[in-house]
Amino acid sequence: MTMRIRKVAVLGAGVMGSGIAAHLANSGVRALLLDIVPPKAAPGEDTASKAFKNKFAQGALANMRKQKPSPIVSEQVFTAIEVGNFEDDLGRLAECDWVIEVVKEDMAVKQALFAKVEQHARKGTIISSNTSGLSIKGMLEGRGAEFRKNFLVTHFFNPVRYMKLLELVAGPETDPEVVKTVHRFGEEVLGKGIVYGKDTTNFIANRVGTYGMMRTISEMQKAELTIEEVDKIFGPAMGRPKSAVFRTADIVGLDTFSHVAKNCYDTLTQDEEREVFAIPEFLQKMVAKGVLGDKSGGGFYKKDKSAGGKDILALDLKTLEYRPQNKVRYESLGAAKDVEDVRERVATVMNGQDKAAKFAEGITLDVLAYASRRIPEIADDVVNIDRGMRWGFAWDLGPFETWDAYGVKKGLERMKELGLKAAPWVEEMLAKGRTSFYGVENGKDTYWDIPSKSVKVVSENARTARVEYLKRGNKKITGNDSATLWDMGDGATLLEFHSKMNSIDDNIIAMMNTALDETEKNFRGLVIGNDGANFSAGANIMALLWGAKNGEFDTIRNMASGFQAANQRMRYSPVPVVTAPFNLTLGGGAESAMGGNAIQASAELYMGLVEVGVGLIPGGGGTMQLLRNVYGPYSADKDFDAFPFIKKVFLSIGTAKVATSAEEARELGFLNANDGISANRDFLLSDAKQRVIGMANAGFRAPRPTRFRLPGASGYATIDMMLYDMELNGQVSAHDRKIAQKLARVLSGGDTSPSVLVTEERLLELELEAFLSLCGEEKTQDRLMHMLEKGKPLRN
Repeated sequence: MTMRIRKVAVLGAGVMGSGIAAHLANSGVRALLLDIVPPKAAPGEDTASKAFKNKFAQGALANMRKQKPSPIVSEQVFTAIEVGNFEDDLGRLAECDWVIEVVKEDMAVKQALFAKVEQHARKGTIISSNTSGLSIKGMLEGRGAEFRKNFLVTHFFNPVRYMKLLELVAGPETDPEVVKTVHRFGEEVLGKGIVYGKDTTNFIANRVGTYGMMRTISEMQKAELTIEEVDKIFGPAMGRPKSAVFRTADIVGLDTFSHVAKNCYDTLTQDEEREVFAIPEFLQKMVAKGVLGDKSGGGFYKKDKSAGGKDILALDLKTLEYRPQNKVRYESLGAAKDVEDVRERVATVMNGQDKAAKFAEGITLDVLAYASRRIPEIADDVVNIDRGMRWGFAWDLGPFETWDAYGVKKGLERMKELGLKAAPWVEEMLAKGRTSFYGVENGKDTYWDIPSKSVKVVSENARTARVEYLKRGNKKITGNDSATLWDMGDGATLLEFHSKMNSIDDNIIAMMNTALDETEKNFRGLVIGNDGANFSAGANIMALLWGAKNGEFDTIRNMASGFQAANQRMRYSPVPVVTAPFNLTLGGGAESAMGGNAIQASAELYMGLVEVGVGLIPGGGGTMQLLRNVYGPYSADKDFDAFPFIKKVFLSIGTAKVATSAEEARELGFLNANDGISANRDFLLSDAKQRVIGMANAGFRAPRPTRFRLPGASGYATIDMMLYDMELNGQVSAHDRKIAQKLARVLSGGDTSPSVLVTEERLLELELEAFLSLCGEEKTQDRLMHMLEKGKPLRN
């Protein structure tokens, strides 16, 4: 049975409900967002009107537009969200394939709502709750067999668009087909990572994550550590997000965090560590005073208004007063700073000898022991717990992956020394000769399965593809220090960038050409993609600055023209080229992404030509590529005025606009209407491979080069008049104007007129000329230096 989910009702328009509705609409699914009718009316409000009755749901849409980070991928998303209220619109549940309840965490409120849902939902509709810990048994009280069969918990994490985790918890009577349908839809349509929990308080991620945070808070005071010290220890050094412990609590909200911990304390009467969940006195006082974190303007941290909001103050837990943060310096953290491999980095900190290392080791081993004792109570295996923590709390390594990095046997011995108790099954695993929770066999990831006391293959969707799998299969064709060419199978090759930040350098440009030589000779299509944190953060500006300072302009010219030529060769090769950008795809990264014949982008894509930030314009063909994407279909037609298209491209490049999603990148012209978007990043390389093979199978033919009818001097003058006004009003500096003039000259075609068609090659020549002249400018070199030193643009 294949059930299609086309329309979903979301009941409750608070932060989570509106976030779920937004993400459904992001994913191309129609959403019906309902909430209660407001209990009170303002003077003069018509309580019978739709405007009044739908006020809460309508207000949620208004909030979506203001929220940061944005829950929506494009303004177009709102066309897929309808709003209503519980009094008038529950009858419309019959239109929906899935109904998600997201009302307040109150059993009586949920039970009353489910009684109404049962009356209105059509037969076979999936019904779920986004509860973070109420029992399925309690929620199903009084419901019929059909309702029970189609019911489960679907626990999303906030912010819904960005957090990958979706915990699924089936009830005792849930139809396995319903679970399969939601799993497939969650993974393939919503782009989520699916984890299976049990009907226990706070399921997996919140149970382990809250335990870790509460244990850290209780132990830090004994260790006499400040909140900024704890956050430095349990940040990136330990493979955790920068928000670490206390900043995370501020983001979540101290009231919400306290509620989750209290729920654990109140309901987990059998948990041997129940007292850890007791809310400390200082936290109770903070919540009582309305000090709730970001939502109240301050929590464990607060912006110092007297310093213009630039300085962040930290809370002293003894006095509950804010104070300036102290510099945190520990040898163990310093030693870990430059270790790129997260497993090595975590082990480096935990093996250190200073106060920070001892605290990190003690807390971490405590959490690992606790996690081991929660199987099979909260999950059946280590995989679900590790995925829950990676996807729900943004840990780089889950608890058992961390334990593997430290050493399972070593960890167990150290736990005994510290008086910590791991679950007996860990000793049993070691006794069987298995020395780690995870391994690789026949190229597949494996894990230790506790019930069968044997090794099993980690299950994953067949569309999952990673460069790591090609490495295991010895699929390397050729490579250098910055890039490698892999055989993906079925006639497709993969060019992987792996320089620092995947920045474009001479080695990558050389491998672009080598990849085409090899693919044109022996294969059918080429994919450009990688497994890194970002597709490519741009060109190597350090090499560029060094060359400019030393007057090596021929070297810069050769590199820029070589990159232009490689991108052009990608587009006009006899074999199809598909690029697979994701996350940061900036400057040269955007140029290499636009250089192919098609893009298969990750939904989370931050793409832009940002060179003006360092005093330049694009130098690898980006100006021409974006103009070709935006204006290309009409560029030779006499009936179309070029200027609106030029203006759109000029503003994108001239303001260094970065698209904040693949959908927005399409609206800006970085992607075209036929380019694909993968909701789940794990599927990106597989989807790109299918696309390139499909193009080859359909008889791929390279496109014809574009010719552009451009205004020349008149177009340039129009733009410069606008720039003159901006400089006069202090909106841009003289150097900003100079950069923009260079850009305007390229986009208007240089010395041309509308009666002449300008070739791609001519635009590339103009771009190269402008790029080189700006490299020689002292103010541009200052901007490059400032970016390297400070990591942000200089306005000079």
